[in-house]
Amino acid sequence: MVGFFVTGLAVTNTWAKLNPEEAARLGKDLTPLGAEKAGNADGTIPAWEGGTPRAPADYKPGIHHTDPFPDDKVLFSIDSKNIDQYTDKLTQGHKVLLKTLPTYKLNVYQTRRTASVPQRIYDATIKNATTAELVEGGNGVKGSVIGIPFPIPKKGLEAVWNHLLRYRGDTLARTFAKLPVTQGGSFEKGKTSSKVLFVYHRPGATEEKLGNLIYVRLSQVLAPPRNVGRGSVLHETLNQDKEARKAWSYRPGLRRVLRAPEVAFDNPEQATDGIIVTDMIDMYNGSPKRYDWKLLGKKEIYVPYNSYKLHSGDLKYKEMLQKRHIDPKLARYELHRVWVVDATLKQGTRHIYKRRTFYIDEDSWQILAIDCYDNRDELWKFQEAPSINYYSLPTFMASMEVTYDFQSGRYSVSPHNEEHEYIFNKKMSSRIFTPANLRRIGTR
Repeated sequence: MVGFFVTGLAVTNTWAKLNPEEAARLGKDLTPLGAEKAGNADGTIPAWEGGTPRAPADYKPGIHHTDPFPDDKVLFSIDSKNIDQYTDKLTQGHKVLLKTLPTYKLNVYQTRRTASVPQRIYDATIKNATTAELVEGGNGVKGSVIGIPFPIPKKGLEAVWNHLLRYRGDTLARTFAKLPVTQGGSFEKGKTSSKVLFVYHRPGATEEKLGNLIYVRLSQVLAPPRNVGRGSVLHETLNQDKEARKAWSYRPGLRRVLRAPEVAFDNPEQATDGIIVTDMIDMYNGSPKRYDWKLLGKKEIYVPYNSYKLHSGDLKYKEMLQKRHIDPKLARYELHRVWVVDATLKQGTRHIYKRRTFYIDEDSWQILAIDCYDNRDELWKFQEAPSINYYSLPTFMASMEVTYDFQSGRYSVSPHNEEHEYIFNKKMSSRIFTPANLRRIGTR
């Protein structure tokens, strides 16, 4: 892979904290989250000017976030016929999609750097910059709370931890679909209700108050009928060497809550037809300990961004899901700078993916795309995350995730919220995120 660049810092293997002189760049030539404020040399990427678009006049709290750029037009399209003109700005996954599926294309729009978060997240990030560090071995973070820990990353693990600890609200409630699509285009809808309390981001949070938690989550399966009543509680930890993730599941047939150590790494995710494994949810989640992570630098790449058409509450699943891929007319791609991180499976560990390449948005730390390779070093699956600025909060994160399985010809869309919008910052009691509550609300 060629064409990487790094501006104003050296990519090294050091474990040292940032010095005050490096951190002083935040909010000056760098954004408060560590991205380059300036645009690129040829003007195809603009300067970052605060991010959040003003909410459109037709937006009302509680409805799906409407498109603030409805008049933007497609600048050009990339397809199987002209892919060679743009190959240096494409992920490997997009190259395979375009070469093997002639009905697919990337519609490229004007680049708009909309990513933003509340001021208190910026303030905490700047504070974290000189105190945050990886724990020995990299399987956790210390010296950081509320904001991004490593706004100027020097290691691949630091960039990945930025994604794991990016701001997604203080709490998040949502009902969403899981949509595995067959080669012929048919699909069965899974449906899940989820509540998340982000302990790490709460106002006034300290490392001592965290209790080593990033977030706690309660999930309940609403469809298909054969899985109704299943539920789970998950406690995600900040230092996974000190204390690994805890998970419990409710089994309606047994009417029991059981510990669920399988909710990690490459165990299959239910209701995804085997396309998704656990650590692919949210693009990547959980412990990074099975991989060696290498920061390759930055690259300008066409990525899914400001994907409000795909987010629309008026969009029905049957309009979006086609044979082998989503409807390309609904997808929006823009040129953005992304951090590129290679993850290679450590010797002596196991995972279905031998290697993964991550493309992480410099403005938000949201992973926007991942190339997933099998043990033969062949590209097996490709993930992308059409993302938007939830300007009511604000935060920038995935509206949905799409995973293409090149070997089977199937793909999966999850989560997707046709019927319900996400509800941010609704008051939640920590008492609902317990095994006892999971048993109480369980249904047969």
